[in-house]
Amino acid sequence: MKKIKLLGIAAAAICVAGLSTGAARADVLDDMMKAKTIRIATDLAIPPSGMMDANLKPIGSDVETAQLLAKDWGLKLEFVQTTGATRIPNLQTGKADIAISTLSVTPERAKVVDFSKPYAVLQSVIAARKDMPIRNLDDLKGKTVSVTRGTTQDVELTAIAKDKGFQLARYDDDATDVTAAVSGQSDIVATSLTIVKQITKQNPARPFESKIVLHVFDLAVGVKKGEPRLLAKLNDWISVNLKNGKLNAIYKKYHGVDLPAHMLQ
Repeated sequence: MKKIKLLGIAAAAICVAGLSTGAARADVLDDMMKAKTIRIATDLAIPPSGMMDANLKPIGSDVETAQLLAKDWGLKLEFVQTTGATRIPNLQTGKADIAISTLSVTPERAKVVDFSKPYAVLQSVIAARKDMPIRNLDDLKGKTVSVTRGTTQDVELTAIAKDKGFQLARYDDDATDVTAAVSGQSDIVATSLTIVKQITKQNPARPFESKIVLHVFDLAVGVKKGEPRLLAKLNDWISVNLKNGKLNAIYKKYHGVDLPAHMLQ
């Protein structure tokens, strides 16, 4: 009986050891440091946060934020190109270690991924041709609003479109959504304020302007659930770089304004 009991204890110890080893293998921070590489999901088709220059080199505020992070941590940076709809799945499936990709903090997303403290902000708006008399959601009745699939605008407007009597046209990425507005396929778009400026910049003869402000969202780094050490390290890094002004400088370079004062304190 005593021998059986000892065997049971030994077996339990082996199981615990196995679980501990598995947990260690699953630690994203340890895996990154061991590989000396950080894989960051970033949408490179959403100017000015992420885009490609004339030499097909990634640039933008999210791109420079990712580059600064990798440099500070002494890691090689590998961009994982993503869209609005694939940012979170890339984290959940392990294709990316973190996401820096205009990922706004919402209660729904917080159920499936963890968020760092905010590093930037995003103003979510409904914009339209400058000559269109749109003042509120009721003015959208009978019209079509274009959105990028999987974004906060898509989720929010899907919930009210039927009640308000308007339709949604969904595009797979922001670049296609912008093209639709620039080319005349779309007269109304729900997106970020910075993208509205890009629409007008690409076709000044067909200017768009913000008509309705939906929300001002905090933007944060997305992390797979269950990675507290990585999350804590990210929060420390963001705090340091907000206080020293580096994150504000990146944001202002591409968006033309400073981050909110309360973020820099």
